[in-house]
Amino acid sequence: MTSVDSVDMNKQNEFARLISMMSDRPKTFCVITYGCQMNAHDGEKIAGILSSMDITEAVREDADLVIVNTCCVRENAERKALGNVKYLAHRHKDNPRFLLGVCGCMVQENKDAGEAKRMFPEADFLIGTHNLHALPEVLYNAIITGGATVSVSADDRAPIAEGVPAIRENRHKAFVNIMYGCDNFCSYCIVPYVRGRERSREPGAILREIEGLLETGCKEITLLGQNVNSYGKNLSQEISFAKLLHKIDALSVPRVRFMTSHPKDLSDELIEAMSSLQSLCKHIHLPVQSGSDRVLSLMNRRYTREDYLNKLRRLRAAASNICVTTDLIVGFPTETEQDFEDTLSLVEEADFAAAYTFIYSPRKGTKAAAMDGQIPAEVSSRRIERLIAVQEAHTRAILGAQIGSVQTVLVDEVSRRSASHVSGKTEAGISVSFAGSAELIGRFVNVQITSAGHNTLRGSIAF
Repeated sequence: MTSVDSVDMNKQNEFARLISMMSDRPKTFCVITYGCQMNAHDGEKIAGILSSMDITEAVREDADLVIVNTCCVRENAERKALGNVKYLAHRHKDNPRFLLGVCGCMVQENKDAGEAKRMFPEADFLIGTHNLHALPEVLYNAIITGGATVSVSADDRAPIAEGVPAIRENRHKAFVNIMYGCDNFCSYCIVPYVRGRERSREPGAILREIEGLLETGCKEITLLGQNVNSYGKNLSQEISFAKLLHKIDALSVPRVRFMTSHPKDLSDELIEAMSSLQSLCKHIHLPVQSGSDRVLSLMNRRYTREDYLNKLRRLRAAASNICVTTDLIVGFPTETEQDFEDTLSLVEEADFAAAYTFIYSPRKGTKAAAMDGQIPAEVSSRRIERLIAVQEAHTRAILGAQIGSVQTVLVDEVSRRSASHVSGKTEAGISVSFAGSAELIGRFVNVQITSAGHNTLRGSIAF
């Protein structure tokens, strides 16, 4: 597996230079992103590419160029993206320079230019997930031709583009892709079809990117991949995810996080790294999805309930203070009341700090979408309410146990509720709000926890 070579990137750089010289190019842009952290980082790359063409970021209503960065993993994200595209289409009448672009998973889903155009007839250009680096060329063609330009690759093992500029949302923390795609093909999941098969970045490229971020003052790195635990298996040199973490730890990054981990690939080597590496936050997001072995088999998760719980025990034995969060799906096709009760009992036993809970929604092209036994909406709604109530009790207990402790918080922002407060996250990834000013953003602050809310903590600076 090779990366996109320098000739291709030089070509894109030349298109970017040509656009920057055009008098009729868009002068301002806005990127609207839906979905996961991978999409969020793609949005940062889009912003970096457009800024390299001397196009300035603006709010949606003032922008000459709007790009909707789509997600098709959840139905709600799809609906919002489609609605935004239709809402923006009228802007062509008011602004002859206006351009509307659509990129991301909804474009890539069909792997066909004609189908992408039919889905988004209002768009001036469309780009699939594998072709994001080609934005300069696509935008240039859209400006020159005035017609819809589409760039979608059907290659499931598309090469990786290195050196794509990015404008990070925060200076003090950053996302870093270590791999793309997924080989697991869980029966409910569209990701392998829109992100392609697993392709890992070379460790040298990852380390150089992190070194560059540290030079600009970055204090927290989040490593991204659909399944970071399988990192490295398609590289020419043998390297595991745990070994990559050791290399990153040697760079003296203050904090390192990663997501997401597939339970079947959680190795003893990684568990040891979670215990021993100074930079690695004692938090792991480990999606279990269901507590029923029958449902897990139908989901093609390739582990059992007991496999999962055994790995959880080993994690906690190695790092007693580790915080574990998860994903859970209710209403998977044919899920019985007993299957659901198995999920509730797993949540009780696992004692998760938090869980992202979802009602199953069929994704076109996945195996589960064609299964018999789709669960009625009212049954799924009742079940998720019960599940949330059980999980909330565990979250309250875990947060309550933090009261009186002193936690190190990396400050992220001024609180949205009060201009006299700031908020940030503990090493365990729990949000904390406390009295402070904007000058604390990007700094580590010791905070004594005084109270717990629904899913956040409150405190005061510990002097």
